[in-house]
Amino acid sequence: MSSLGFEHPASAVPNSAARDSAFLKACRREPVPHTPVWFMRQAGRSLPEYREVRRGTAMLESCMMPELVTEITLQPVRRHGVDAAIYFSDIVVPLKAIGVDLDIKPGVGPVVAHPIRSRADLAQLRALEPDDVSYVTEAIRMLVAELGATPLIGFAGAPFTLASYLVEGGPSRNHEHTKALMYGDPQLWSELLDRLAVITSAFLKVQIEAGASAVQLFDSWVGALKPADYRERVMPHSAKVFESVAGYGVPRIHFGVGTGELLGLMGEAGADVVGVDWRIPLDEAARRVGPGRALQGNLDPAVLFAPREALRAQADQVLDAAAGLEGHVFNLGHGVLPDTDPAALTALVEYVHERTAR
Repeated sequence: MSSLGFEHPASAVPNSAARDSAFLKACRREPVPHTPVWFMRQAGRSLPEYREVRRGTAMLESCMMPELVTEITLQPVRRHGVDAAIYFSDIVVPLKAIGVDLDIKPGVGPVVAHPIRSRADLAQLRALEPDDVSYVTEAIRMLVAELGATPLIGFAGAPFTLASYLVEGGPSRNHEHTKALMYGDPQLWSELLDRLAVITSAFLKVQIEAGASAVQLFDSWVGALKPADYRERVMPHSAKVFESVAGYGVPRIHFGVGTGELLGLMGEAGADVVGVDWRIPLDEAARRVGPGRALQGNLDPAVLFAPREALRAQADQVLDAAAGLEGHVFNLGHGVLPDTDPAALTALVEYVHERTAR
């Protein structure tokens, strides 16, 4: 057992049935039968069946109910025929599990009762133990049994994005408190991100050891930083997370929004796959990231509201830009928007599969 209470990576049991899936092959930059497709936030408000099963259940509560998590995670796989499932949860779940006083308010997002602004506030952040999230282990084991050859992606929030929620007290456009702490007390900032890196690493290990075939680190807000600050003040902590799970041999995906100027550094942090939003074409993203990594992305989510012909034309642009890549996973440049027509998502999956069939 390690000092964190986790077994050595060699004891993890990978989902061998999913190993030859198009998604995992693309992540490993191997030849694929077709370009694999999945969508960030594919399980969620765009699906009527999701709204039905979630009715009357708060978001954080739903994340702690294994049978409900299993059903919600499976819904888009059944409906859309995507090439991977992503575990239904929220990036603040591990923080809630260790006792941070927070809630997810509808229409707002995560709200923290006592924002971290001083060294004393760090006391809120103890280490995450496997028993804190036993419901995650249970749900993932159930999912792997149901999914068969379809891989399951585990995920967590990156240290910077979690820190932003904790310091701001909730979502923020300008991240003024976060940046004030980062610049004004570099030592406290480093300690905060280091604790979050340990918590995030533990949360990913739980998911991998339960059977997740890949993991994605969401750094949703890191695009607010200039490259020099990312390299010095954030990248070492994200790298710590990626290194902590390197021994499991599962693909590691890194994604952020508005990160065109950071793509090369995000790859250097240790990802096997770099997620790209819709602001730059994938061939340019590949140039910035450099060789040796697959790319994921990057259709603008708003395009799903356009007529089918326009949707196919925009998908073609993504696929054409990805034509020379070593590995490509088709995705959106951010999450599925709540009012998206599910039929548009299904049609997009079918189109990408047909157009890229080898």
